[in-house]
Order: sequence, then C-alpha cells, then structure tokens
Amino acid sequence: MSVEGGPGPEFLKEKYDLHNSDEVESAKERTEFRTGEQIPQNPDLLIQNYLDRFKEITDRDDPDKRQRGIEALKKVLHDKFVIQSEEIPEGYYENQQRLAREQGHGNIEITVEMRQQLSEVIIADQESTLDNWIDYLASDDATYPDWLKYFALRSITQMGGFDKERHTFSKRSIGTTKPFPDLNREALAYVLDAVEKKYQGRGVDSLDGEEKKEFEKLLNSENFSKLYAWAIEKVTPASVEQIAITEGKWVKYDKGSDAMPLVQSLQGHGTGWCTAGESTARAQLDAGDFYVYYSHDQQGQPTVPRAAVRMQGDQIGEVRGIAAEQNLDPYIGDIVQEKLQEFPDGKAYEKKNSDMKALTTIDNKIKLNQQLSKDDLIFLYEIEAPIDGFGNRRDPRIEEMKKQREEIKDLAIIFDCLPLEIAKTKEEIIAGRTKVYIGPLFEGIFSRYPRPGLIYTQLGNPPIRIENFEIGTENGQTLNRYLGEQNIDVNNSYQYLIDQDKIKQRKHPKNYKIVKLNVNDLGFTKYPTQTTLEELLKRARSFGLAPLPFDAAIHQRLLDTDQPENTFYYVITESIYKRSPAKRISLGNKEGHLYIENHYGDGVSHDATTIIFGLSSPEKPRNQS
Repeated sequence: MSVEGGPGPEFLKEKYDLHNSDEVESAKERTEFRTGEQIPQNPDLLIQNYLDRFKEITDRDDPDKRQRGIEALKKVLHDKFVIQSEEIPEGYYENQQRLAREQGHGNIEITVEMRQQLSEVIIADQESTLDNWIDYLASDDATYPDWLKYFALRSITQMGGFDKERHTFSKRSIGTTKPFPDLNREALAYVLDAVEKKYQGRGVDSLDGEEKKEFEKLLNSENFSKLYAWAIEKVTPASVEQIAITEGKWVKYDKGSDAMPLVQSLQGHGTGWCTAGESTARAQLDAGDFYVYYSHDQQGQPTVPRAAVRMQGDQIGEVRGIAAEQNLDPYIGDIVQEKLQEFPDGKAYEKKNSDMKALTTIDNKIKLNQQLSKDDLIFLYEIEAPIDGFGNRRDPRIEEMKKQREEIKDLAIIFDCLPLEIAKTKEEIIAGRTKVYIGPLFEGIFSRYPRPGLIYTQLGNPPIRIENFEIGTENGQTLNRYLGEQNIDVNNSYQYLIDQDKIKQRKHPKNYKIVKLNVNDLGFTKYPTQTTLEELLKRARSFGLAPLPFDAAIHQRLLDTDQPENTFYYVITESIYKRSPAKRISLGNKEGHLYIENHYGDGVSHDATTIIFGLSSPEKPRNQS
C-alpha cells in the first residue's frame, strides 16, 4: 500500500481528480463516523483513506467476513458497471436473428422468453468476467500497491472487446453486451510493473530499440487500455513464429462437467471465444462435450488455446480458431481437419460451414446489387451439390434469392448456352437445339425421343448420365482373377455364383447403353427410406430402362476404382434365378476397400448416390426438322 507522500494518491489525483469524487467523500464520512476523528481536506489523505477501505476488506483475518466484504464490493460494481436487461440494444437481438439465418435456421422470431434467456447470459458473463478481476486483485497473489489495483479495476470497467486486427480494446458504453476483458495475469503484471517503475524513476529494462520507444510512448500516456493491449500481444502468441508452433494436444471437457477448468484455460489468451465467460461455458458444457487444442508455450507446455470443437449433443455445433472472426489460423488447419474425422458428422460439418459462408456472401452481393459470378450461380442453383445448412429444414434464403433472379438467364450462364437451348418441359425439347433439359422424366426420353445433352430431374441432383458400356467375353473365373489382382472383395453369395459357373462366357463382346441416375430421379422421394425392387423396376421400365446382365456389376467394378470412400451405388441386373426378375448389386468403398455385394433383400435404399440401368432397346435416331 502507498503511504502519504507516495506516488499512488498523486497519480490518482492527477489522472481521475479522484479526491473530488462522490465515492471518496462517502469513504471519508464513513471513516469519520466510525473513528470519531476528522480527516483533513488533503487530496492525498482523502484518496489514501478511500484506498484503505478496500484494504480493510481484503486484509480481514476472518475468511467469512472477508468473503462477505468482497461479495458486497462485487454487488456495488455489478450495479454500477454491468449492463441491465433494458439497456441491451435492439441491434443485439437483430444480430442473433441474422446469425441464425446465416446458419440456415431461417427467420427465427425472438420471443420474450428468448430475450430473457439471452439477456441472462449476457449479464451473467459480464458479472463473472468482472468478478475474475475483483477476485484476483483481492487475492494474496496480487501483490501490487492499492493505487495500481484501483487503476487496473477502474480501467477495465471502461473497456469493451479486443479487436485482434487493430490490436485495441473498444470503449465500453451503456449498451455494450460483450463481457469485460479477459484477465491475463502475465500481461497485467507487465503493465503494472512498468507503471510502478516509472513512478520509482526506473526504466523498462526488458526492452530495447523501437519496441522500447513504442512502449515508453504508451507508458507516458498512462492509458491502461492501450498498455494492456500491447502487453497481451507481447505475452500471447501473435507472431508468425509463435503461431507456427503447432505441437500440442487436444483436451476434452465432458458434457455436464465443471466449467471452471475450461474457463481458466482460456482466460488471458485473448481467444475472443465467448466460452471464456463462465456462464456461457457452463451452458455449452450442458449441451455437449467441448474439445480444445492447446499448442505448446515457450516452456514446451500445451497451454495456448488454438482451436475448439463445440458439440451440440452428438453433432458438431461449432468449430472456432483464434484468427480474426474466430477463423482458424493458417497453421492449425490440418490438425483440426484430422480431429474432425473422428466425428460422424465431421465432413458434413465442414461442408455445412463452408456452404453457409458462401450463401451469406452471395446474399450480401444481391443486396448490394453486385453481379454474381458463374461460380456463385453454380452454387446458388445447386448444380454440383445441394446446399447444406445447420437448420432442421432447407435454408429459406436459397429460394428467396432465386425469386429475385431471372432463372433462364442464370442457367444460360451456368451451362454456357443460349436461353432458348434450355428446355423445362417435354414440349420445349427441340432436336438438334436443346442442350439442357430440366424437368421430370417422361416416356421415351432415353430412347425414342430426341435426347438433349444434359438431363436434370431437378437442380441439386447430379445430371443423369448415359454412357457406352462393353461387357467382354471373360467367364466368371477370369473375372474373379481380375478382382483378386485389384484386391476387390466379393461377398459370399456373389462368390458362390462365380464358383458355380453361373456367369457364362460370351462368344463376342456386347455393347450396352447404360443410364446412371438417382432413385429420386425416378420419382421416389427420400421418405420412406426404401422402395421395393418391384416398384423400382416398374417405374424404370416406363422410361425405357431395363436390368443389365448379371456380370455387369463385375465389369463396372473393374472400371470404377476411384469411387469416393464410404459410398456405394447399385447396379440393377437380371437375376440368374427365375423366381425373381432382377437383383440389386451394390458396389462400395468402405474405409478404402472396394467390394461387390449381392443382395437377397427386396428393398432399395434411397441413400444410394447412383443407380445404374441399361436401356431396354438400342437408340434409334429420329429425324425431325
């Protein structure tokens, strides 16, 4: 504690005019009432008496009385500095709606109950982060003079969030919803030690050159916010060299576990994660497990938080990094990607996250009347893949944006053709002109009717492909040897048919036209998840499709060795046995291992990405003007 004539009271008098404040006058009246003695109107003595009131609380021998005093101090500071629910700006709730919309949840309504829940979290996080400072500065570990403790505590009550790009703290206002700054004990020590040395007439000897000049300039300003921001950059990894250190380990915090170990591991590192607030961390651990990757610090210990995976039940809720806007820094990506592979929805999460960011970018372009690129249009119209979001239903922005577009003009850009070369009904197809057909299948589209170059039953599905396919003269045993040479597995029932010489040798190779499409291209929806083979065949035959020879599956498997991992598709073939008209044979790639599986069951899964038929009769060219 500073004594009369020391730097503390003089510093606070000059900086805050503290001796003329209501709080100092109130402390003077309390002391005079308690002691019966008058305190002279000396600024230094008045300020010192005010500081002694805090020391009286922290130095109490009785732990219960000391804690009650600290809790009373917290209540006073909460009432004065923590936001009230009615002070939360409307823009905060609007931002929550925007974030939900950008994650594909649609236009959610912020109800009275949701407002209350959101405001409770904001208030609880502000209280807990302010309490971190109070508890530390009142502890035996904080050996700083009382005037420096006051300087730190008063300063952080005026500070908002930390901007990693600008390396500054924002100013706190009545409507600030962010928690109070993280407590970084190392950075705080650096700042308070430097201020104390300045008033002792000692310089900062741990710096030199331009770095020393920069810090001394900040020190002369006696601006805690700027000094603390500078110190955080100095004591936490920020340079390329420091962030390039990726050795470390993942730590799992179990669902429902104590939140404080997680909070304490994040405090002081300037991650920007809301999980540094105790209430938020507790709520997130109530919802699911939480994984943090810590890289090594300068002592080789895994203490520096670099990335987090927050679970929502059994699904990934969020992935965060320490770069701007909580993105992953450029060095940690591979470690996070590898970790995501451990979760069933790891790959799906990556796509959802990427899709929602891309959709938001396009949404903003449209709002600003900016031109969309061809790649933007391919994404918006889901030409290559459906757009995945985090909501329980399709992101409503997709259709909202498309309603504002001239679809035929956009599709002409996508397919590099003229608008009149795109057909959306059977009647619009013109031989020799139509390049793209987008619509339901109809009788004769594959054989008797003049066929366009690309067929989509709906955008978002892959195009239906018609290919030439040759089945050679090899018998079953030869084909079996080819499979063995490529390490392709065949399940027992298929192997039995090969061993029983059910695949007969042909005298001549035979050419087929095969059609590759999805189950829902035939008009089946995803629900229920299966349809019977009989229903599938009946629908397929109406479009001119038919089963392929039984051994077509082997020839297809030998051709297709680049199948994506953990996928499968069906080849619909003639049955060797008379009792059933066809078989569904799946070609799969499970964990990098290719296989052929013969199915006895009658159901056909709608999850198959591709299903292959043959054409029921050779295509006959049809002359039309």
